[in-house]
Amino acid sequence: MADETLPPEDSLFIINRTFNAPRDLVWQAYAKLEHLEKWWGPKGFEWLHGSLDFKPGGKFHYGMKAPTGMEMWGRFIYREIEAPKKLTFVVSFSDRDGGIAAPPFPGMEKYPREVLNILTFTEEDGKTKLHMRGGPINATPENVEFFKGMKTSMNQGFAGTFAQLDDYLVRMKD
Repeated sequence: MADETLPPEDSLFIINRTFNAPRDLVWQAYAKLEHLEKWWGPKGFEWLHGSLDFKPGGKFHYGMKAPTGMEMWGRFIYREIEAPKKLTFVVSFSDRDGGIAAPPFPGMEKYPREVLNILTFTEEDGKTKLHMRGGPINATPENVEFFKGMKTSMNQGFAGTFAQLDDYLVRMKD
């Protein structure tokens, strides 16, 4: 049987971010494809394709192209959606057809195939606080250790992605 529990707390990737926008607006940026395609993903990547079935058991599948021309595909499988407070999903690299795939980057062979992310959204004074916890599931101890070693890189990646969301939220409010 697969182990779908999160690893110990010290193995989790945790990030907090405050957005200068109301929670309902930030939630919509996560819940609708026409918004996700404007901000989701690594900075500098070109959006190729996206589909979204935003419901428990549904899937967000997307493709992007790096400035080098390399294609990257990913997917979320939604587990829990409690609008506009909580979002739980399993994220994986994928192939064009939406199946789980190895990361397309050299040296990432030990990266876990599935990462469970739990996002909570709270609002205070018209701003949204996002708290994200994530960790490998169905992973070997080697996958978990590799994931732990990627925290600095993941922080940098999410800083760029969330900067794109910050910029997009300004446009959504206009």
